[in-house]
Amino acid sequence: MYYEKTGHSPLGVEQCRYDGSRLLFRGPRRTLEGDFVACLGGTETFGKFVSQPYPDLLEGMTGMPCVNFGWPNAGVDVFAKDRALLDCAGRARLCVLQVPGALNMSNMFYRVHSRRNDRFLQATDALRALFPEVDFTEFSFTRHMMGRLQEVSADRLSHVRQELARVWTAGMSSLLREIGSPVVLLWLSDRSPDADPETPDIWEDPALVTREMLEALRCDAHRIVELKLTPSDRGTEAARLRSPQDRRAARAMLGRNAHQHAAETLMPVLSEMFEP
Repeated sequence: MYYEKTGHSPLGVEQCRYDGSRLLFRGPRRTLEGDFVACLGGTETFGKFVSQPYPDLLEGMTGMPCVNFGWPNAGVDVFAKDRALLDCAGRARLCVLQVPGALNMSNMFYRVHSRRNDRFLQATDALRALFPEVDFTEFSFTRHMMGRLQEVSADRLSHVRQELARVWTAGMSSLLREIGSPVVLLWLSDRSPDADPETPDIWEDPALVTREMLEALRCDAHRIVELKLTPSDRGTEAARLRSPQDRRAARAMLGRNAHQHAAETLMPVLSEMFEP
């Protein structure tokens, strides 16, 4: 589940910034005082096409303020490099972090935009040597670039996948330690982490993340929560959207049922954490 056009809110959702961060989050802006839960994640956490994403539902169920720090198409890099956001998350009693994909982060083969991590900036000499027949100036997004490389040679692409797995695991482990507060990792996808790692689906988030990569983080995370979603959990309030592109994208995203399930699954974790 991904969405490439950022910078606007199809459902007219208010957006806000928190002091020191250059990122626009879903509003209204909250006061980060007392006990609260920080919800970090990508497009699903932001709730680009839903009126009530899971942080809102979770707050309604528990009464605990749940601050939405979702950023569309977020990779590890955008959170790890935003000191102000890390400070906000560190002040939370608990942090929920939607597991990000491994595509949208800089590595030895290519560079991505520091904030819009899905934006492909440049191939390194190593990637150009690995795929000499590919013109990398044709690509603006990481997923399209990786899709093309998979068509050219899945065997050669395995070297890129190995590098992404290494960088993602190291980056996530560092991020979990940097946040400071206890972190619950949320697998929010209708793709299981147990899917065959030898046939990765780059079109489904969290792209290229395997069970082995997820388990490598268990010692750094407070808990790992996995949802058992299905393709029927996709589709959302597309009829309310004016743009045909937005309507197509919304139908491919996780819908209200998935967000409800996420909130219900996280509720006992919060209850345990905040019990007197």
